[in-house]
Amino acid sequence: MRSAAIAMGSKAAVTPSELSWRFIRWGLGLFITGFLTGFVPILHYMAGAQTGNVGADFLENVTLWWGCPAILAELTLKTGGLGMIAIGLVYLAITRQGESMTISSHESTAPMLCAYGLIATLVSAAAGFVICNYFWPNFYFQPVQAGKNAWLAAQGLSIVVYVIGLCYAFAGIRRAARPL
Repeated sequence: MRSAAIAMGSKAAVTPSELSWRFIRWGLGLFITGFLTGFVPILHYMAGAQTGNVGADFLENVTLWWGCPAILAELTLKTGGLGMIAIGLVYLAITRQGESMTISSHESTAPMLCAYGLIATLVSAAAGFVICNYFWPNFYFQPVQAGKNAWLAAQGLSIVVYVIGLCYAFAGIRRAARPL
């Protein structure tokens, strides 16, 4: 039902249909961004194969041998984008069934929280890698735990923002799908 919405202070009302399309649009864009980010590891492997001098620390740690700093951001963007599309489709299904549903203020911010969390993951992966590499040279490819912890903490906080948005949306979906 398109008329089911809640006014949020001075902001315009958000309908379930509008909310669903916000999730779908952002999710699709972020999924495609994750797909494009997937080319970074390929370029990383090609550059590493051409240099040939990988060092003893790198060869001893097989996880680093296969790893690339862009992997976490890539997979988070792809998975998170697909999750946002799925949430949008659920909201759309609820709307199509004619269910009466009000959108809470938390739910209306959920697409932005999810999107900003995923964007922040990409930014913290890229910029964080450069910044951490400045303070702890070659931290990713050598056992420099302080650098790895700082870099992963920034990405972890970004993912937490996404999860908060996800929880807001899930709460609204559960409220709309509760048995009569």
